[in-house]
Amino acid sequence: MKITSIRQYKGSTYEVTLDEERKIYLHADIIADFSLCSQTELSRDELRKIIYASNFRRAFQYALHLLDYRDYSHKEMLEKLVKTYKNEALCEKVMKKLTDIGVINDKRFAERMARKLIESKRYGLRRAMQELYLKGIDKFTAQDALVPYEDSAKENLACLLEKKYSRLLIDKSDRKSIEKVKNSLVRYGYGFSDINEAVKEYFENTEDLQEDL
Repeated sequence: MKITSIRQYKGSTYEVTLDEERKIYLHADIIADFSLCSQTELSRDELRKIIYASNFRRAFQYALHLLDYRDYSHKEMLEKLVKTYKNEALCEKVMKKLTDIGVINDKRFAERMARKLIESKRYGLRRAMQELYLKGIDKFTAQDALVPYEDSAKENLACLLEKKYSRLLIDKSDRKSIEKVKNSLVRYGYGFSDINEAVKEYFENTEDLQEDL
């Protein structure tokens, strides 16, 4: 087959006409890489390579565009690419390039996410671990990312009780409200012993404050 015309379509994208009827749209980089010009003869194998290279470039650029807005784990980005481009083998190769150049890095992703989960959302280690798993982070990488926060339970629980649940902790004899708070904190990923100790200290501190007044 022969390229019968190459004309600018939009920005850096060009419309390439084959045998005066079939049209494909290629970035200027692909045209330059394959030295394409009008009257160039292409075999079917050469055309497949050109289209593959074009699709690879699009998927790679799409991934970089997504990464401009937030960080992605390997699993998240692969799923996003496969959903968009429907070619798992091609997307796997794109992921390899993204990993090789360091823009996809599960260790870095896990560390950043762990900090957000523990320091901003005030999750317990168990809930944070679950969230990292859901993002495709493996067990050992997740555990390493959470090591700096192993002693965070007491501080985070105290913060949650004061800022989120104080309206329910007015009366220490109100077992229904206290159990509601405790159940919510279990969902946050904290253990029963840590929760019980935190609630106990909360009421003790509240009583001490009232006595001081």
